[in-house]
Amino acid sequence: MRLISILLVLFLIACAEEPTPNMKCIMVRASAYNSVPYQTRPGSSGTITAWGDTLVDSIPSIAVSRDLIDSGLTYGTMVKIYGYREKFVVNDKMNRRYRNKIDIHFGKDIRAARKFGIKKGVEICWEVPDSTFRKTLEE
Repeated sequence: MRLISILLVLFLIACAEEPTPNMKCIMVRASAYNSVPYQTRPGSSGTITAWGDTLVDSIPSIAVSRDLIDSGLTYGTMVKIYGYREKFVVNDKMNRRYRNKIDIHFGKDIRAARKFGIKKGVEICWEVPDSTFRKTLEE
């Protein structure tokens, strides 16, 4: 029995994810959007982001509220969203009226975006550069 307990503890230690240094994690509201003009910018193709990137379905992308940009979720930041295997790139920003929110790009799949809906309490994490991380610790 003791041997089984020791093996179980060793197994759990081996399976535990190593914490990544300088990671910042927060809880946000998440919604979904599509590459269609009525959801993005009327009069456009719906594929151009606020930073001028072209949205491509093969690149997992998110838009972030402006307050999150001030928190370090800047253009090009790679973000881990709890529940997803892949990382998402920040390449779009939302209207100033939104706070503490991300919008996940679902390409042209409107049905999938509607099924996703709006979720509260979604954990997102991203790596903070060393200088920014030290400044955050000092505050």
